Amino acid sequence: MPKMKTHRGAAKRFKIKKSGFIKRTKAGKRHILNKKSSKRKRNLRKATGLAAGDAKVVMKMIKMVKR
Repeated sequence: MPKMKTHRGAAKRFKIKKSGFIKRTKAGKRHILNKKSSKRKRNLRKATGLAAGDAKVVMKMIKMVKR
């Protein structure tokens, strides 16, 4: 059976820390930035974590499932 391939879209969007915590960037900072306040745009710069239910799916896509 051939090797399972990493989901390249997921690999580009998420970073996995050594602790198993998955980092992601926040949505909403691509366009239509005029109406958004400076404070809101500044907070969108920060990375955040992934919800536990989503983390399980992303781990499977990136093939870093702990056995």
